[in-house]
Amino acid sequence: MTSALTIERLCKTFGKGPDAVQVLDNANLEVPQGQSLALTGESGSGKSTLLHICAGLEPFDSGKVVLAGHDIADADDHARATLRRGTVGLVFQQFNLVPSLSVAANLSFQARLSGRHDPDFVAELAQRLGIAQLMSRYPEQLSGGQQQRVAIGRCLAARPRLVLADEPTGNLDEATGDAVLDLMMELAAQAGTALLLVTHSTRLASRCNARVHLRAGKLQVPV
Repeated sequence: MTSALTIERLCKTFGKGPDAVQVLDNANLEVPQGQSLALTGESGSGKSTLLHICAGLEPFDSGKVVLAGHDIADADDHARATLRRGTVGLVFQQFNLVPSLSVAANLSFQARLSGRHDPDFVAELAQRLGIAQLMSRYPEQLSGGQQQRVAIGRCLAARPRLVLADEPTGNLDEATGDAVLDLMMELAAQAGTALLLVTHSTRLASRCNARVHLRAGKLQVPV
């Protein structure tokens, strides 16, 4: 099975000397294409740092990160940005919606950049995410939960090969969060997209194909 993301012997340390904190210690991870993997761990354990590294947004000390067949350690900033635009979908805790764009334009933004804009698919996403009635509004007119659903829709609209999602349902109530996760996993399966999901919820983690836990810099498979 083709791998969407491969991490080998990844190391990352913040600080120097006696104040140094190693958040990743020879971490190894693989996310096959079309599969979902939950990443759990205590707050501050480095889960978000790992996601930022996978997206090419955070440097690392040593090791290897291969994203859709591309070793990002060998890529410059422009190449990493191109890879993100065409290959990776990001859903982080900060919504990062464009304030000057309507919901409709925000939903289409990433898909247009990647050359995969499909108006019918965007309309389907909006309907299934419960934001079809909000298309003419702007981010400042939305609640946090509504903004999160727009951010998720923007990510999925581009049909990426890999979705990196950091607590994507954290701003949603349980029922809505479950429905949104159902949609993410369904669409990912249909498109053969890989999903790396950071979550504190063991309930949500159990719905993924596999799960790893980050503790003291090590990635471990829970017993």
